[in-house]
Amino acid sequence: MSWIEALILGIIQGLTEFLPVSSSGHLEIGSVLLDAQSSDNLLFAVIVHLATALATMVVFKKDILNLLKDLLKIQWNESTQFVAKILVSMIPVFIVAVFFKDQIEELFVGNLMLVGSMLLITGGLLLFAHYKKDGSKPVGFISAIIIGIAQAFAVLPGISRSGSTIATALILGVERSKAARFSFLMVLIPILGASLLEMMDYAENPSLHTIDAVSLIVGFLAAFVSGYIACKWMIKIVKKGKLTYFAIYCFIVGAIAIISA
Repeated sequence: MSWIEALILGIIQGLTEFLPVSSSGHLEIGSVLLDAQSSDNLLFAVIVHLATALATMVVFKKDILNLLKDLLKIQWNESTQFVAKILVSMIPVFIVAVFFKDQIEELFVGNLMLVGSMLLITGGLLLFAHYKKDGSKPVGFISAIIIGIAQAFAVLPGISRSGSTIATALILGVERSKAARFSFLMVLIPILGASLLEMMDYAENPSLHTIDAVSLIVGFLAAFVSGYIACKWMIKIVKKGKLTYFAIYCFIVGAIAIISA
């Protein structure tokens, strides 16, 4: 993978991580179009996901700092409950990561038929959520585990993580701004943990990876900058309820991917 390909794929990742159109699916499509398929696709995907996680932390820095301050009080307050709900939401994706890691890696091989099919599902979910009556509920513990299950399904390339989690929250009646906030913050720990493990593996066995450090750095920076912009934009979009445009986009790209497979 050249640094130019890494730049393009990093921008794609940053934009599509927060917009509900599946970053993993677009990375797979982009890799096929750029002929950048290799055994290092998962490593690159982890690195650029780490970049977008850090972009999330910058956007929500005030929320994160307030949560940390309240946690230090060691009280069962609103912040403690919010963090507990995030931990609960992580259970499904943790199970998938531990018991199905090898199967997940096999999905990242440029399978356009799979990506296209999953994009159609993402589009359908977004469309359904759009026509759901606006709710006013906070995220509860039951809804947190259900949203977590949606996140676990998003390991499939073509299923949007932000799209599936936000749409699931809206379908459950969660208020729009709370749905976006929970969706973006719940992914931080899983992504940071997966990135740390993958980078440790890279450091211990650099000969097993053919992608060079420059390409990883370029991809990281591109994903961080574009991710920051997309995250700020997506928060506004969710509040306005403009999800149908992304549903249509997923239908179109999904259909093209299936036809091209």
